[in-house]
Parts: sequence; C-alpha cells; structure tokens
Amino acid sequence: MTTNNALPQMNYKDFETYLQNYPNDEGFFGPYGGSFIPDQLQPAMKEITQAYQEICQSSQFINELRRIRREFQGRPTPVYHCERLSKLFGSTQIYLKREDLNHTGAHKLNHCMGEGLLAKFLGKKKIIAETGAGQHGVALATAAAYFGLECDIYMGEIDVAKQHPNVVRMEMLGARVISVKTGQRTLKDAVDAAFVAYMNEYKDAIYCIGSVVGPHPFPMMVRDFQYVVGEEAKDQFVQMTGHLPNAICAAVGGGSNSMGLFGAFLKEPVEIYGVEPMGIGEGRGENAASITFGRPGIVHGFNSIALLDDDGNPSPVYSIASGLDYPSVGPEHAFLHDVGRVNYKYVTDDEAMTAFFLLCREEGIIPAIESSHGLAYAIKYAKEHKHGTILVNLSGRGDKDIDYVYEKYGTGEDLLAKHLL
Repeated sequence: MTTNNALPQMNYKDFETYLQNYPNDEGFFGPYGGSFIPDQLQPAMKEITQAYQEICQSSQFINELRRIRREFQGRPTPVYHCERLSKLFGSTQIYLKREDLNHTGAHKLNHCMGEGLLAKFLGKKKIIAETGAGQHGVALATAAAYFGLECDIYMGEIDVAKQHPNVVRMEMLGARVISVKTGQRTLKDAVDAAFVAYMNEYKDAIYCIGSVVGPHPFPMMVRDFQYVVGEEAKDQFVQMTGHLPNAICAAVGGGSNSMGLFGAFLKEPVEIYGVEPMGIGEGRGENAASITFGRPGIVHGFNSIALLDDDGNPSPVYSIASGLDYPSVGPEHAFLHDVGRVNYKYVTDDEAMTAFFLLCREEGIIPAIESSHGLAYAIKYAKEHKHGTILVNLSGRGDKDIDYVYEKYGTGEDLLAKHLL
C-alpha cells in the first residue's frame, strides 16, 4: 500500500477541535476527499453543500431530527455487555453498541432521516441512492415514505439475489429497486448507475449516498449524522462501567458505521480499530481491504485510498458481506490511517462467520455479516489481552442474511468446530 507518509502523526490530544477543522471548505481531510465530478453536477453539489451548512446550524432542523430519532427511530440504542461471549476468551470484556435495534435494523437510518429532511428543505421530489447489503436502501425507502418522496434504489444483480429480504422490504415501502446488471453486478456498479441517474434528474432529485464516501459534502454530512452513535455510546459506557473502554472497533467498508462510533472517541485516550474485509485471500478480487492493499486514487468523485488495477481503475473486490465489497474507503478513514489515530486491521470471511455464529449461540443475537467483521476483531483482541474492555459497533441485525448463511453454512456447527478447536 502507498499512502501519504508526509502527514504528521496525531494522537488523541490533537483532536480536541478536529471536527471543527476537518474537512476544510473544499471537503478535504488532508490530501483526501474533495469533489471530482462532471461540471454538470457541480451546481447540484454546491446547492446541497450550502443547504446542509444552513440547516445544520438551525435549531428547528436539529430539534426535528432529535424528535425523529426519539419517537420514530427508537434512539438511544443501548450498549450491551456480552458476558457469556467474553468468558470464552479470557478476562477482556466485550461490549456492543446495539445499532441493530435502531428502526429498520441498522445504523443507516441515522443519516437517511437527515438526508430526507434535507431533500424536503431543498424542495426535491425524489431520492436516488445505491445499496449493497440493502440496509441503506431500506433506510432510505423508509425515509422516503416518512417524508412523502419518490425513491429509486440501485442495487447490483448479485446483491438483489443475495439480499432478497431487503429487496422485498424496499418494495413494500414504496421504493423502486433497479437491478444493475453491468460490471461485477455488486455495490461499485450500483454506485455507478445511481450517479448516472442522478446526472439526469438532479434538478428534481437528491442523491443520498450510503456511506462516508463520494464527493464533498457527503463524507462530512454522513459522518455528522452518524456521530450520534459514538456520542451515545461514550456516555452509556461510562454510566455502565465508570470509565471509557480501552478500545473500540467497527467494520469498515465505505465506513459510515465506523465513523459514527469513532467520531466521539477521537479526542479520548482510547485505542481505535477499523476492521476491513479480507474475504478469502490476499489476491486481487479476493478481498475488499482498501487500506491494507490500496493506494491513493480517485473513485466516484473523491480522492482516497482505493483498490486499483494497473490502469488506475477500480479493481474487482469481494467480501461475503455485501455492504463491505467496495473498492475504496471514506477519505476521512484514509486520513485517520495516515496520521496514525486509527489502526486498520482485517478479518477473513471465516473469522467473521465464526463470530456471527458465536454471537447467535452465546448471546441470542443474530448480527449482520458486516457487523460480524468488527465482532471477529474484538474476539481477537480479547484473546490477546489479559484484561480490559472493547466496544464494538454492532451496526446491523442479520435478518437479511439468514437465508444466505443457512444455505452456505447451515447452522454453523462445522465452522465453529473448525475454528474453536
């Protein structure tokens, strides 16, 4: 991996005013971010940026969003102590931030309701978006129904089949799910198709990106809407234990759930781990570990660390988790990696699925496959440390995954026997 080693290293003491200073006015986190889009879309991005900067300072908007979170989403979501799971691996205690209990079953609704409010403020009639695992699509379809907006969701053909329960949910909520049959027919191709549609409809529609990726202002905007996850978790953890966790971790694809957790802890003396999908190997097309194997490049209108082929185009990627198989990572993650504040690790498909079944058996919680990557690293951490605490963002529930998991792994006995001997 080639990154910007010239950036000065930063520890938690350097982050007291970080959120006020990053990104800059052009949307850059150090060398990463910005807006590299066709001239045709520049006015639309400027309109969204100006509107967001206006409403994010509005007490009316903030109070309405808080009301929605409380009365519609069911926030705050709890922090939960995995007592039985922790005992399997020693004395380190594993805790979960239960975003799977957020309405629609994942963290995605946190930014989708904010984006829906923004669409109404701009007078738009339609929401356009992409989805991989389907949780972003379900959340946006929910927001569209709530605010009375049309909704088009682009989804790779492979993911449409793999995540069928979420496709049904989107359609029941009134969204139009458009299957993308080009390229690898997964998340990257869904993003491509959604951007093309938005270029044709931007006067009447708003593009609501599903992660902390894309051109400015989306990485900033999605981060800000997801900040509530870490803000709640920090206060809840201190109330439960009397102190901060020793470490926190979350899965990283594009990076919205992880930035949601990380944001409130950046200025605290806490170790932070982002967990990438290693998939089935280290070869091209066998994983989606962008920071581990990537290099700087421009993808989907922003500069970050990406998995690129020899010609500089997005490389084929793979993850068992549909929401993690993206060839790049949010620009803020690239920056936090280069300045040394966040440690980026990885787990394989089998490690993630072992964690999936362990949480089912030991705690009675069926997690999303995406979230299981973060949990798998927490288990590694617990094995390596004699004591302490680690908090995982359990970003979503696994209802969407159970048919696929059962077909591939059954009820998990063989996988658990293989990895727990």
